[in-house]
Amino acid sequence: MRRLTLSIAAVERDTGLSKDTLRVWERRYGFPVPERDAIGERAYPLDQVEKLRIVKRLMDGGHRPGRVVPMPFEALQHLSENTVDAPSKTAGLAVPDLRAYVDLLRSHDVDALRRQLQHLLTRLGLQRFVCEVVTPFNTMVGDAWMRGQLEIYEEHAYSETIQIVLRLALAVVPAAAPLDRPRVLLTTFPGEPHGLGLLMAEAMFALDGAKCTSLGVQTPLWDMVLAAAAYKSDIVALGFTGCMNPNQVVDGLTELRAKLPAEVEIWVGGSAPVLHRRPVPGVMALGSLQDIRVQIERWRHGDGGN
Repeated sequence: MRRLTLSIAAVERDTGLSKDTLRVWERRYGFPVPERDAIGERAYPLDQVEKLRIVKRLMDGGHRPGRVVPMPFEALQHLSENTVDAPSKTAGLAVPDLRAYVDLLRSHDVDALRRQLQHLLTRLGLQRFVCEVVTPFNTMVGDAWMRGQLEIYEEHAYSETIQIVLRLALAVVPAAAPLDRPRVLLTTFPGEPHGLGLLMAEAMFALDGAKCTSLGVQTPLWDMVLAAAAYKSDIVALGFTGCMNPNQVVDGLTELRAKLPAEVEIWVGGSAPVLHRRPVPGVMALGSLQDIRVQIERWRHGDGGN
């Protein structure tokens, strides 16, 4: 008697995994292993569909497909029972009023500020900490500085404190395997001295399993090209804060795009308005840090991930 199976369209509806994703996993990981129906179309046995449901839940909880898709069903069940609900435990935790943290900065109690930030990081997890704490905190500190409510040295103390907390957090994120992709090179143009946004982006890339190499800030353009080749980078990610002349940004990105191989993508982000007002062909401008995960999935399921 023939086993019950589902079509690829039905599996897509049932699991939330796209048809393209299912086909890519079939080639890359050897799972799922569909049968063929009477007209030669993919047909998925129900036990494979159940495994795909668990894989999807684990991915929603932050696990990478490269780790969980090849796992045996029993191991997936165990992992799911122990970790799949972990993100929901932090979902209801509210972010405190960040004005109290600005007050700590104004009172020059940097040690207390760092302790409070580390406590928030522990409670919320790295992704929520970056998106829901550091991002708005950056805006608050920048606004306070522009209004004359913070001195330059206080803004510098804040930036250094945040970077210390983020670097400590990144140190315990499981390192990507040597063959994991995409391989991402992070840096800024000469004339762009701000590296905090770069570190925030690195955290988001690392959480999604990308292999990151950061050159820090202000790397000469030709050295970026050499580094991208040396590290076999799939993506060059650049941060901009708006301190550079817009023409320099556009001209530099145009030149970099011409010098890098076509298969190496350029992703840019940050607060510089020129990135979206004057888009450069062949350069992807991200609207927010959350876009990183979306675009990594696009890269992995498209030509870049094959």
